[in-house]
Amino acid sequence: MAEHTYRVLVRGRFAELTDSQRGLLKERLAGFDFLRDAGFSEEGALTYDEKLDFFSYRVILVAEEKPDEAGLRRASAALDELGVDFKGLKAKVTDMDEMKINRPRRLG
Repeated sequence: MAEHTYRVLVRGRFAELTDSQRGLLKERLAGFDFLRDAGFSEEGALTYDEKLDFFSYRVILVAEEKPDEAGLRRASAALDELGVDFKGLKAKVTDMDEMKINRPRRLG
């Protein structure tokens, strides 16, 4: 199987955050620019709002198979690095190599 480029969107919920974890996440949120920092990238981007309930993780992966599992691992690692608990991770995968691009028709 050939390698493909995938956009993986992982969604989940924060679980049982302590006051210090909430403080850390809100601190991180203060310097976050959604338009600049929340897109799909090879490094991955963890996004959430001030309610600290749901989050999403967006990443671009190049893989031969199972990009959903790789995306879940990357999201888990990013959350573990922050030291927060989470639950209900689900991945949605888009194969960018097989995506149809609709080009506008020329009027004339």
